[in-house]
Amino acid sequence: MDQNITVVKFGGTSLADASQFKKVASIIKADPKRRYAVVSAPGKRFSSDIKITDLLIRCYNAKTPEDRSAAFDVIADRYTGIERDLALSTDIAGEIDLIREKVESPEGVTYSYLISRGEYLSARLMSAYLGFDFVDAADLVFFDDKGVLDEAKTYPRVREVLEKHRNAVIPGFYGSLADGSINTFPRGGSDITGSVIARGVEAHLYENWTDVSGVLMADPKIIPDAKCIDVLTYRELRELSYMGTQVLQEDAVFPVKQLGIPINVRNTNDVSAPGTMIVAEAPPSASGRTVTGLAGRRGFSVLLIEKTFMNNQVGFMRRILSLFEKHGISIEHVPTGIDTLSVIFESARATPEAIGDIIASINRDLKVDYISYSENVALVAVAGRNMVNRSGTAGMILTQLGKAGINILLLSQSSNEINIIVGVEAMHFEKTLRILYDLFKD
Repeated sequence: MDQNITVVKFGGTSLADASQFKKVASIIKADPKRRYAVVSAPGKRFSSDIKITDLLIRCYNAKTPEDRSAAFDVIADRYTGIERDLALSTDIAGEIDLIREKVESPEGVTYSYLISRGEYLSARLMSAYLGFDFVDAADLVFFDDKGVLDEAKTYPRVREVLEKHRNAVIPGFYGSLADGSINTFPRGGSDITGSVIARGVEAHLYENWTDVSGVLMADPKIIPDAKCIDVLTYRELRELSYMGTQVLQEDAVFPVKQLGIPINVRNTNDVSAPGTMIVAEAPPSASGRTVTGLAGRRGFSVLLIEKTFMNNQVGFMRRILSLFEKHGISIEHVPTGIDTLSVIFESARATPEAIGDIIASINRDLKVDYISYSENVALVAVAGRNMVNRSGTAGMILTQLGKAGINILLLSQSSNEINIIVGVEAMHFEKTLRILYDLFKD
């Protein structure tokens, strides 16, 4: 198969109405290497609008036939409006009526089938508008009986089928189970579909088109003028995604990472912006900025344990962590000192009863000197491939936050020196992000 292929994926805001469809078509046709397009269901046209997928969920959950019919009517109006404004004659209303009939039949339909129809209908319209072939994702993407992507079956199938299509539009978000029924990725899963298609055809590039001009250094809701990151490594994206960066799903990186296929995050509404390139290894010409990006989340708790000569007690940490395992609480970080150990976890994962039992067990069985439990903790990740070559980064963080009167509850640096985690009181979360952004933005 020709390796000089670009797979493009367009999100819901890129396909919200006919004018957006036209932008997408113009982008695809501007480069003949953009042979395979993965599309999402139409998103919001304005802030109070409703996404098509949410309307389909409303249909599924409707208590009365009247409520279901009303939701289907809104869906039909959206798609027929796009069809009309693009001067197409695809009978998209007929497709919607067929879906409606299946929903209202005695057998009914599954939840996954119904919520996947937004992407299906979107791909039908886009393929007709571009003059590309329509290839159903259900014939390309396969899940095992546990709902996990079946890579051994999917990638050869993608290659086999798409070799027969010079150009094609593929719905995102869903595939099929062994029995032929529809199964979906998590919400936002069209990113994963795009990555799977790129991996299957062994593309030279995967372009992910959205409504932002790349991955930003920090959350624009907190830092409105946050700079765009020009080059980001897979490892850096993993660190930032874990802490809240939401431009790309983590699962969307793995398929292309296997072959080292770069991802270019672009803005459908600003094609002149180069966006962010996500690569295995950043070239020497990439930004020399010490810190690549910042991300963070509230909602953590910390259990601090102190015991003299803790480091000499074999199995001490294992016994602590086994208590969390017993209560089904996953651990985020475990920074340690010679005589101290902190266990950091998401507050929502632990009940007061579980925490009480853990503390009582530690006091009873391990005879610790001191134990404290803190809620309302925020974690901020400072990620950057160049930190390994710059000494004193952690010291700069401590100094600047100390000057601002922010108490640092913990500071943990990964062994590969690509990530520093700072823990602060939740009320200082946004202030911490602003201070660190100003410190490292240049």
